[in-house]
Amino acid sequence: MDAQSYNTALADLRTVRDQIKKARAALAKLEADRVKRIVQLASYEKAKAERIAPAAGLSVADIVVLAPSLAPDSLTQESTDASAQAPAPAAHTLPKDAEPEPTTQPAAAAPAMRTVQPQTAPADAPAVTAAPGAPRTLPSVPAGEAGDAWFAHTPGLASTRPNFTQQARSTVFLDTTTGVLVHRDQTHHLDLGARSAADILTAVFHILSEGVERIYITAGDPWHRDADRYPYLRDAVAAWLNAPAPGWRTDTGRGRDRMAGHFVHARNPVGRYQRESGDSHVEIRSVGEWFDTDGDDPATVRDAFVLLWQALRRHWSDAVIMGSPSQTGRDLWTRTIPTRGQYADGFPVLSEELRGLLHATAGQGRNELLTPPRVPEQLAQLLEYDRTFAYAKHTWKSPVGTPRRITATTFAAWSEKEQIRALYGCGHWQVRVTVPDTWNHVGLLPAPAPGDRAWHYPATPGATFTTWAGGPELHTALTNPLQPWKIEILDGILWDDGKPLDDWARKLKDTWSNLSAQAQFQGDPQQARAAHLASRAVRSILLYGIGAFAQRPRMVTGTTPRTLERDVPADAEIIGFDDELITWQKPTGFSRDPNAHPEWAAAIWSGARAALLSQRHRDEDTYAGALHTPPGTVVAFRTDALYLTAPQQWPHHHQPGDYLLKGHLTHPVAAPTTEEELLALRDAGRAALAQNEGQN
Repeated sequence: MDAQSYNTALADLRTVRDQIKKARAALAKLEADRVKRIVQLASYEKAKAERIAPAAGLSVADIVVLAPSLAPDSLTQESTDASAQAPAPAAHTLPKDAEPEPTTQPAAAAPAMRTVQPQTAPADAPAVTAAPGAPRTLPSVPAGEAGDAWFAHTPGLASTRPNFTQQARSTVFLDTTTGVLVHRDQTHHLDLGARSAADILTAVFHILSEGVERIYITAGDPWHRDADRYPYLRDAVAAWLNAPAPGWRTDTGRGRDRMAGHFVHARNPVGRYQRESGDSHVEIRSVGEWFDTDGDDPATVRDAFVLLWQALRRHWSDAVIMGSPSQTGRDLWTRTIPTRGQYADGFPVLSEELRGLLHATAGQGRNELLTPPRVPEQLAQLLEYDRTFAYAKHTWKSPVGTPRRITATTFAAWSEKEQIRALYGCGHWQVRVTVPDTWNHVGLLPAPAPGDRAWHYPATPGATFTTWAGGPELHTALTNPLQPWKIEILDGILWDDGKPLDDWARKLKDTWSNLSAQAQFQGDPQQARAAHLASRAVRSILLYGIGAFAQRPRMVTGTTPRTLERDVPADAEIIGFDDELITWQKPTGFSRDPNAHPEWAAAIWSGARAALLSQRHRDEDTYAGALHTPPGTVVAFRTDALYLTAPQQWPHHHQPGDYLLKGHLTHPVAAPTTEEELLALRDAGRAALAQNEGQN
């Protein structure tokens, strides 16, 4: 490019900039006009939010935010302020010599919470979403008998050991870029046409006339083929899933692991189809749910699943690989439920209210990017330390039994020994937190940030906030190596300590270790790669199995003709529309899930977040984590990884929870200011470290 073409390109870029500015201004004007019209419609005495929502292309919750008078009665009740009615909470600080229990305690994964707005409403009632930028208030347990009634189990609902053998599904592996299909020991080459769902189903069933029940896409991401036509990837995915497929319709579900409807996900969607004749059911899924592929061909991916199945069978004689890691994980766990002893009849499910509270107040993995001036604008280097198989470190102890409510008054009346024991136990606490006046390091406890599902970690000296946190994080805040934080107990949920996940996690850890060893010592490169992928799949089974216990409501998508707008479900969210169809999604609900145990997921996530801050290694009598680095050297947290500007000599013995150096940029780089920039540096650091290790 010469100087003239450079200047011409700059002028063109300015033109695009101006066009974007005008388009944004026009969009803002249209959105303002929409708000005005919604408010006008709300003045009609018979107006209903569920009628206005599809016409506006918004969710019912969005309409209620703009027109509060349209909120259902159950959402406009005054919520009970438990902290206002309770006696003043007692501040609590553990003695300096109280050593936190080694972080093999409950632990961490990314927040997907729904705020339960009214404290007296059912836990799965639709939430009134706060206006953009407005502070988000976490729910509390109502005072008095109303709140005490929450501390029970749901009658007739418990996790029990299955009395049936799970059926395997006929599975194929398809690369939609090359058209290569692997079925058992056979390889076929398909013409996939435009790679629509209809094209894939037609091509696969033409070759395999006897039928198939699951199609794993190993490469190609066909659901992204028209991504440039849509503002968001999810819109492109929804359009791909819902495009007409002659001879097929959306599956309504079947069997004991019944899953109905498509699942829209930007990267790993699930398409569920049923022949109109009703004699065939098939899923189109992404293998990315299980592990990341790096150009692996379908045969290698098939071998990975075969090795995974063989390894699981050593511990579960009836093990079956189901469609997703989360389904597989929960199915395997149910087959470890004891047949004798206290829980031979199963593990009872918490009340719907407590599950809703945990859903709203227990976040997943810590994801935080620290930007200048909290870190230098120019970083001398950047290192990524990733906790190996992190969640497996935190499954040895979990909440069991009927939960007890611990009010501020009750907690204050306890002796210091009783208080310490309670905070070391399995609990979930509502607390008022004050950051020390001289604090100069990262934040320690999650707090609700503006916007639905958002969390941040206040670190400003003297800042005060109210939040919910698990015992492991409170241990760290009270006994950290730098300076104890002030914690005031406002309310709490306390369970007995138990081991409902220990046997399940132990078997998965052993499976992971065996597959990892195969990957390291296998002489055949393809089989070594397959073993590595299988070990990553075991990680996903545990990781997503834990997430499944959190029992977040699944979303199902559907379409309705524009001419039948009134038929859009009242509780659906409009996610796209064109001249002919309205595309919507709605939660399927979760109140009767017998395997719903959000208390287990919350405890593990809390422990994992705490281990990112401080984790003891007993053998070396040393500690690792963000709080054991100099102030200003932590650049980011990402679920179970730390990004630092200085190297650390932390022990790594290839055990769950150990910090592994995963990436290293040895040269100065600009501090990332967005997630995209961080991920780009992460990828570059991993490539640089791999190249350096290859040369050595």
